[in-house]
Amino acid sequence: MTTSRDLLRQSTVLLSAILALAGSFIGSGAAGGTPIQNASGGALAADATPIAPGGPAFAIWTPIYAGLVLYAIWQFLPKQKTDPRQRRLGYPIAASLLLNAAWILSVQFDLLWLSVPVIALLLAVLVWAFLIILDTRPETLVETVLVDGTIGLYLGWVCVATAANITAALVAAGFDGFGLAADVWGVAIIAVAGLIGVLLAVVGRGRLAPTLALCWGLAWVAVARLTGDLLSTPTAITAIVAVVVVVAVTLVLRIRAPRRLNVAVSVDK
Repeated sequence: MTTSRDLLRQSTVLLSAILALAGSFIGSGAAGGTPIQNASGGALAADATPIAPGGPAFAIWTPIYAGLVLYAIWQFLPKQKTDPRQRRLGYPIAASLLLNAAWILSVQFDLLWLSVPVIALLLAVLVWAFLIILDTRPETLVETVLVDGTIGLYLGWVCVATAANITAALVAAGFDGFGLAADVWGVAIIAVAGLIGVLLAVVGRGRLAPTLALCWGLAWVAVARLTGDLLSTPTAITAIVAVVVVVAVTLVLRIRAPRRLNVAVSVDK
């Protein structure tokens, strides 16, 4: 039965999507704002830190935003109003949209230090949504692509963005890396990002979307370190290795998943 709470949830998601979309226009510079790579004194530019991804990496926001806006519309369909899965996912997705807009505003107002807790909270909310997705099942292919696919891309990319954001904030604050070379920090942080990618693959049982987004970001880190103004061959090689490992683990898990399912069915019989 549809309740007023369902309408409130749906309306909250739609309004959050509108605000996030407005924020994306500001962040792109299309609505008078400063492009993200130039905001906060260029702290998030492709050559600002050893783990900053190349500019084209941010094109991934196009499918993410498209998926989120389409979800905001789709979840208003009559069948989704009382769907238990959407009831659980609605507010986490709305929270992620609002946090995304808040992050853009913090960077636009040169509050780079504030962007760190905001993006950390965004990451936590996306992990929450991802766990809900893992705990439930989509009913249609459309839902699989629109919900599972979009949240997976969103989570994978924000993992990379969080690492880049924290590094940028530390560099902007004058952190000297305890005297260690920038290459050492670059290799270490990218290695951690790769381990997170492996963890997502294992927890997600080989889901492709998080892997695609995370590896997309790492691949553009490699490109930027090999061809940009801030060169770092060790960081680039580490990023390439991380991409290969995360993709390999994801594919192995996807191949083994149907076999485990068949074994379980056989045991039940």
